[in-house]
Amino acid sequence: MSTATAPPPPRVDAAGDGRRDSSPRARARRRRRVAAVTFVLPALLLLGALVVYPVLFSVGRSFFDASGTRFVGGDNYAEMFRDPATLTAIRNSAVWVVVAPTLLTGLGLILAVLVEKVRWATAFKLLLFMPMAVSFLAAGIIFRLAYEEDPDKGVLNAAVVGVHDAFQDASSYPTARAREDQGLDRGQDGSYGTSRTVSPGQSIALGFVGVPPKELPAGAEPAAAGKAGPQDVAGAVYLDFTPGGGGRPGAIDTAERGLPDMTVQAVRDGRTVATATTAADGSFRLTGLEPGAYTVRLPAENFAPPYEGVSWLGPALVTPAIIGAYLWIWTGFAMVLIGAGLSSLPRDALEAARMDGANEWQVFRRITVPLLAPVLTVVFVTLVINVMKVFDLIYIIAPGPVQEDATVLATQMWLVSFGGGNDQGLGSALGVLLLLLVIPAMVFNVRRFRRSQS
Repeated sequence: MSTATAPPPPRVDAAGDGRRDSSPRARARRRRRVAAVTFVLPALLLLGALVVYPVLFSVGRSFFDASGTRFVGGDNYAEMFRDPATLTAIRNSAVWVVVAPTLLTGLGLILAVLVEKVRWATAFKLLLFMPMAVSFLAAGIIFRLAYEEDPDKGVLNAAVVGVHDAFQDASSYPTARAREDQGLDRGQDGSYGTSRTVSPGQSIALGFVGVPPKELPAGAEPAAAGKAGPQDVAGAVYLDFTPGGGGRPGAIDTAERGLPDMTVQAVRDGRTVATATTAADGSFRLTGLEPGAYTVRLPAENFAPPYEGVSWLGPALVTPAIIGAYLWIWTGFAMVLIGAGLSSLPRDALEAARMDGANEWQVFRRITVPLLAPVLTVVFVTLVINVMKVFDLIYIIAPGPVQEDATVLATQMWLVSFGGGNDQGLGSALGVLLLLLVIPAMVFNVRRFRRSQS
């Protein structure tokens, strides 16, 4: 039977002062500690200088006024929730947090599953991931140009206008207008009607100006008014302008051309009773009219301005438009992370489900998604943290007049502090609010990472 031996007493030096004598193992342990501190110290100094100190300074600065000399307590925090611009920023930030990570996670999941079935999967992943190599500044400039409302500059509106014009004809005379005191009055809806009523058997000339001769349709011929029958109203719609000068206003001259494809209506008691379209020489004939007085009207669609597309950067659509740019950049990131998780799934579970008769949708919904839940959660929370800090895209894409409609907490903090507000007390309060909103997501991600490592 062996007996336990007590550890040897610590050595003391010759002076007998009780201090431990350094053994080789203790010296090696101290050297390792010194080396660890030496390597960690620069990182700790940088962390303190770039993170800890700014956070503490911002918290303290948020309790002072704009000049930083007078203590105001919680006034900045109260003002923050009274300011309409800040409330708009909070609302937009909530939209970003809910919409952008959800769409990105969903798109990343769908693309990751589909890419597995594509022959050139690596090339496809590279193509989708390439926007991550573009800076937010460059991406903002790209999408600012793409969202330009002028179809000649903005590629999106060029496509929208092209599709619209393919199904609906545009007006040929958006700039046309009637001469004053020449028998035509403009209605509130943009239409034109004769100042005096006409009766069957009459022929009238309706002259317009404002159309450059070079912009007339290619088939426009010299204007001519036909002769009206006993149950007809005839006439001509023409460009009342003689190139080179001359001519008589209100009368058809030989050098003046008709305006073809104009819609002309005969109106009686507020009802349209006859409709005609002008010929190449501008002539028209409204037939089958009963005796009485009629107003000849040219509807507003004859003069409608061309369709200019969608106001992507207007107050209503600016936030969805910027979120669209964000999706273009980050979809590849979500796809690659989810794809990595998808490649590690146990294939036997998927094959067993297929052998039991499950179709691809059932396998995806009941097997793939539940097994990918940890990866999807990490991707979603990471994107939530990222969208809370989004600044570059909003500042670059949103035009000045709608900057306030698109602002989020990060841009509002900058605008209040440095972008003209010059109130760093209120700006610091906004920064503290943003920090408090980000911390829970960061803590959740760190805890989940630690659990996955244990």
